[in-house]
Amino acid sequence: MQPHYDLLIVGGGVLGAFHAYHALQKGLRVAILEKDQLPQGSSVQNFGQIVPSGMDAKWQLYGRKSLEIYKSIQANVDISLRQNGSVYIASDEEEMTLLEELATINKANDYPSQLLTANDCLQRYEGLRADYCRGGLFFPEEITLEPRVALHRILAFLTEQKGLHYFPQTLAIGIDSSATGCRVVASDKRVFQADQVLVCNGYEFQTLFPEIYREGDLQAVKLQMILLEQQPAQRIPGSILTGLSIRRYESFQECPSYQSIKAKEDPDSLSKKWSVHILFKQTADGAIILGDSHEYADIFDKESLRIEIKTAINEYMMEEATKIFNLQTWNIRETWVGMYTQCKNSDVFQRKIDDRIHLLTGIGGKGMTGSAGFSYENINHILGK
Repeated sequence: MQPHYDLLIVGGGVLGAFHAYHALQKGLRVAILEKDQLPQGSSVQNFGQIVPSGMDAKWQLYGRKSLEIYKSIQANVDISLRQNGSVYIASDEEEMTLLEELATINKANDYPSQLLTANDCLQRYEGLRADYCRGGLFFPEEITLEPRVALHRILAFLTEQKGLHYFPQTLAIGIDSSATGCRVVASDKRVFQADQVLVCNGYEFQTLFPEIYREGDLQAVKLQMILLEQQPAQRIPGSILTGLSIRRYESFQECPSYQSIKAKEDPDSLSKKWSVHILFKQTADGAIILGDSHEYADIFDKESLRIEIKTAINEYMMEEATKIFNLQTWNIRETWVGMYTQCKNSDVFQRKIDDRIHLLTGIGGKGMTGSAGFSYENINHILGK
């Protein structure tokens, strides 16, 4: 007979894992049901860049809390964390203006950042092209993780050291509640009991409460990413975000000059067509993750995005990347498609079925950076504290 849990979480991605972490920190009995052996979705299909610097004021606070939490976990177990900072590289005077304005905002928000000259950037980042770089803005507190191992190690840490009950390859197909608690039925006929249930379903909407998701404003986002071969001797520390990132990320939308600068952009450019911005992140073994693009569809029409990789998008991203860095090798090890969900008109999708069943998804591209800090606050709402 299964034990009765204080909190049962459906979905072991980063949102589910960190809600479990904070509940366990409170001394609660917690279980996660994960449909795969280990999570395979957007929580492991990303860059592994933890960059509060790119978020709006609300989510930057969550991201900064996430930095504390990741570093605290790293002190107990190696989750592949490296603190080499993040840098935004401006390619023209407009982007440099936005970096200067964001530096002023950061100072008011007490978030450390440092303006860099073009020469500073060229000295710090081997292979950065002088004809691209006009200067940079550096965030020393920010970190990187290895996306294909970090979450899996966090789940192992929670299971082995914090008492998490982790049930892999367990698909939840039904949830109901009563005055005494919740009943969760798995596809293998096992039944789990809990006081509270949190469903962190990522981009899977057909199994549990599809009618609720259909009424929301969720959309699916398809991303294309490239992994280049190991650079023989070239080392590029931290997260490298470039001019198109400056023109895209929410934090820059709070800059005084942002709207006037955006108004001058070419609406017919390929970067607009495919919502491309160019990021670089070197993995621990010296390979380079490069990307990414964004294509959008309704969550119940995900198939319209198709899972195939569009060669034209990858060719465009590679072409733009060569304008920014001189790498020792541009050989491609692999390419892949990622998927996440986001809301059209809000920052995250949250619904209460009743006082015991909670739905949470649609965190968009904020997941790896924001989930740990957001969950720290949100767990109290779920538990009614």
